[in-house]
Amino acid sequence: MQRQESFQATETGRLYLVPTPIGNLDDMTFRAIKVLKEVNLICAEDTRHTRQLLNHFEITTKAISFHEHNTEQRLPELVARLKQGENLAQCSDAGMPSISDPGKELVAACVKEGIPVVPLPGANAALTALIASGLSPQPFYFYGFLERKHQQQVTELTALRNRGETMIFYEAPHRLAKTLTTMAEVFGEERQAVLARELTKRYEEFERGSLAELVAWAKEGVRGEFVVMVAGNDHPQEDEQRPSGTPLEQIQSAVDGGQSPNAAIKQVAKRLGLNRQDLYKQYHQL
Repeated sequence: MQRQESFQATETGRLYLVPTPIGNLDDMTFRAIKVLKEVNLICAEDTRHTRQLLNHFEITTKAISFHEHNTEQRLPELVARLKQGENLAQCSDAGMPSISDPGKELVAACVKEGIPVVPLPGANAALTALIASGLSPQPFYFYGFLERKHQQQVTELTALRNRGETMIFYEAPHRLAKTLTTMAEVFGEERQAVLARELTKRYEEFERGSLAELVAWAKEGVRGEFVVMVAGNDHPQEDEQRPSGTPLEQIQSAVDGGQSPNAAIKQVAKRLGLNRQDLYKQYHQL
């Protein structure tokens, strides 16, 4: 067991986890500005991006890069500085450190060495979107980014299909339509969902509807980083009776059970709300 008393006297420095605005600079807190001014060093995901924020608030503290590509190289140096009594702040480009952003490795290293880790409250895209979504805000299940490949997404989403909580994902604009299509394939086209983009900015926008409606909307072309929220499953018992696996696996399973390929394709297409001709071409590798 390990106890941390964040603000008691300590021989080491402290690591402060400092959230930054997700769009609107007015969401920067007084405490965050104060900490960034007082620490010895700022560890930033992208120093060029963070420098714009620091300049805006007249913060002159030195900032160095700390991201997924230099974590191994930086960790020993940062831990050593903390052990020597320096205070460090970590911030990502937007929102909370460690939440789909760099941070967790440094936190884990500090915990292992008994160095206090002090979190500051602040902006977070997932919770900001959730409370305005109209979906049940609690309980919720935060997932973050899905894998990029279709089959990997199917596997991940199939494991989530019967969860009763509102599920929260992040997605980039150029992948949104494909991800929503996969969600409709696994969760069903009528599952309700909400998309939030440009949060806290001038063009903040929410799109609410069924997955089928949101797929059609996203295919028209979109911009901005998205928070994708999907309603939980109100009838998990019914879904447990549905065949599992990808559409092609479901077709093959039906064929193995004695059904003709065409009948199986028609059945799976209807059940999942997919285009029958597309499934036919995929199954026959045309």
